[in-house]
Amino acid sequence: MSKWTAAADANRGTLEFSIAQADVQNGLKAAFEKNKNKIAVPGFRKGKVPMSLFLQKFGEEALYQDVMDIVLPAAYQAAVAEAGITVVGQPDIAPVSMEKGADWEMKAEVAVAPEIKLGDYTGLTVEKQDASVSDEDVDAEIKRMQENQAELVLQEEGTKAENGDTVVIDFDGSIDGDHFEGGQSKDYSLELGSGSFIPGFEEQLVGHVAGDDVDVKVTFPEEYQAKDLAGKEALFEVKLHEVKRKSLPELDDEFAKDVDEDVDTLAELKEKTKKKLQDARESAAKDAFEDAAVEAAVKNAEVVGGDIPQEMIDEDVNRQMQQYLGQLQQQGISPQMFFQISGQTEDSLKQQFAEGADTRVKTNLVLEAIVKAEKFNPSDEEVAAEVKDLASQYNISEEQVKQSLSDALLKHDIAMKAAVEKIVSSAKAK
Repeated sequence: MSKWTAAADANRGTLEFSIAQADVQNGLKAAFEKNKNKIAVPGFRKGKVPMSLFLQKFGEEALYQDVMDIVLPAAYQAAVAEAGITVVGQPDIAPVSMEKGADWEMKAEVAVAPEIKLGDYTGLTVEKQDASVSDEDVDAEIKRMQENQAELVLQEEGTKAENGDTVVIDFDGSIDGDHFEGGQSKDYSLELGSGSFIPGFEEQLVGHVAGDDVDVKVTFPEEYQAKDLAGKEALFEVKLHEVKRKSLPELDDEFAKDVDEDVDTLAELKEKTKKKLQDARESAAKDAFEDAAVEAAVKNAEVVGGDIPQEMIDEDVNRQMQQYLGQLQQQGISPQMFFQISGQTEDSLKQQFAEGADTRVKTNLVLEAIVKAEKFNPSDEEVAAEVKDLASQYNISEEQVKQSLSDALLKHDIAMKAAVEKIVSSAKAK
């Protein structure tokens, strides 16, 4: 029998449960079998000492730690199921009584998933999303294509560098006369105004010409990734070798054919570009409408018993991090490489994913509450269709999908999608 007692914070409490003496005895036998080859008793070879003699000589208490490792998980899970609670995070389990010959009494301090009190989640009114595309939008996209087709042309001697120009430079950085690692380079191409260098660096090259020597004085940001440079003033001795300026192609039919072989005229390119932008805007508007409807349903719901347990927040953050780093790993970028090239640390990345974690967790809880309220229970046919869809989406076999995802997980995902559809299908735009 188990007993659940909620604390003042309804999302935490104490679970008391027993481990039957019969299970303890079975655990003792399993623990002895596990350890018998390590037991040395005079007159017996290792592994040959009878269990009765071992218990007589050492007492069953000598095996209790191993017994606990063997019998506790199943007993704890059974108690959780009997109490009807959803535990989050790791429990703090301690023995209350482990008397010989009696049932063992245990106590677990746990956090549990909070109950959600649903508010309105159908018939919601959310702000209409603008999916219109103007002629200015099309012109801006064509301008971006033109920029991408631009060529860098070496400028004549005496041409002053401007924002947007690319300069070829040598530079050597020092702090109080001491040169620092990574502060030197030769024939480096830098686009002025790109913001790719330390604030203030690029601006001091504007107005100079090829052949100039420029002393650039800057202060490293307080949050600079190299802690030994953060906040310090530095001097960069810069030699400017070349000034290059973008030469834009004419916006004509030839340009249109260069950027898209399926069109013959600039007018056709603009028409195709408008259609592409329209499709993208409509897709983005649809997603934004769905997000807004779900957000409204979540806002209308209440977390019963106080705040979401920190364990659930931490679990979400860790899952988000692992998924992100796992995707990078698939691209051949190890976590160590990512932290090195990005300048981030594990703590800063964790902080990044911590933003919005409470909203993500509440959203999942609300959708699960809707699944329960609507009694969504995906059929075997729906699971089979989901498997087929995932196999097609990721270009793998259906068997691989089944090996990666359990039926329970697939049903959960299908039901959660049904909950989203329940919210969105009845939502109206204002």
